[in-house]
Amino acid sequence: MPHPADTTMGERLREIRKRRGMSQRGLAADSGVALSTIRKVEQGDYGSPRMETVRALAVALGVPATRLLGSAHETAGASSAVLDRWAPVRAALDAPPPPGVDEAPTVAGVRAAVTAAMPLAAGDRLEELGRVLPLLLRDAAAVADEPAGRPVHAALLGITGWMLTQTRQYEAAETALGRALTGAADDIGAAGAVSTRCWLLLRRGRIGEAARLAEEWADRLEPRMSRATPAELGAWGWLLLRGAAAADRDGRGDDAERLLRLAGSAAAALGQREVPGGFLRAYDARTVQLKEAEHAMISDRPDEVLRLSASISWDGMRPTSNNLNRNRLDQASAQARLRRYPEAVDTLETVWQAAPQWLPHQQYARDILARVVERRRTLTPRMRVLADAVNLPL
Repeated sequence: MPHPADTTMGERLREIRKRRGMSQRGLAADSGVALSTIRKVEQGDYGSPRMETVRALAVALGVPATRLLGSAHETAGASSAVLDRWAPVRAALDAPPPPGVDEAPTVAGVRAAVTAAMPLAAGDRLEELGRVLPLLLRDAAAVADEPAGRPVHAALLGITGWMLTQTRQYEAAETALGRALTGAADDIGAAGAVSTRCWLLLRRGRIGEAARLAEEWADRLEPRMSRATPAELGAWGWLLLRGAAAADRDGRGDDAERLLRLAGSAAAALGQREVPGGFLRAYDARTVQLKEAEHAMISDRPDEVLRLSASISWDGMRPTSNNLNRNRLDQASAQARLRRYPEAVDTLETVWQAAPQWLPHQQYARDILARVVERRRTLTPRMRVLADAVNLPL
């Protein structure tokens, strides 16, 4: 029998289905995946299935999703238009440290400039961030050899890796996050780069790698709850949430719930204290609630998604891609699953108005709108506008 790595997903699906004594029709009934889709996947005529489809099949078969995906699965990266738009950022990332100049940047000046740019990232203003990053990367590289400049450079590389992951420029994101990890001053600083890399691996479809990395670092950073600092609790909590996300996508719901409970204990120990380090490290009970709603969506409990989302208080928090907007996509997905299509369109439109530069990079949004479009005989003008916004061909 060929090694799983040498077979296609369709071959693995067919082999496991037959070992379970299931027909294609029976698998369709148990998984909720269309019989025609299962046939096309097994015949190798389907292309690359969505993770939602892979997970549903894996759960019905009682195997991890990674068993179906194999080791060669990789999701699509950025379009050529996106690559062209952010080429200056990638060039600055690869450029050697600049030679000495008459007015060399100072650590204090670079730190202030990086701090001033953070609202662009937190506010989903990706295009503006892309315009300032080349100069920031150049200046931060110029001070990276100084003891005080190294963590500033590492922090900027972490933000750059986050932006490149957000825009699906995966190889460049790996480079930035690897350098951020190398330049981190301590394990807490390194954990920020590791957490973003876990997210990057999940976006790439490399679920097993993400799970292993999150587990390794969560074990490494597990704090003593009675005396843990906010930074320690936040870093540990985020790694647990990344591990839960990987377990969810692998069809291991029990593991995901266990990790979510641990993440909740970190939030409880943190209480009202604030985690330092900017928006990427922000962590509290609401962070966990958002991931619980995401877990409910992945577990195909749309009513629970809407219930949990409605219970979250947003007082004092601005909606960004890392909190409300991402949760709104879960709400839109739940509404579409419940056939509440006008509400799903309303929710997607709200996200577009709040984060017009962020939404086009969300494959999730395209999938949700595609579900709505498939079930409508005619498209409203609003649907057509949204389709253009998320790059959904009609």
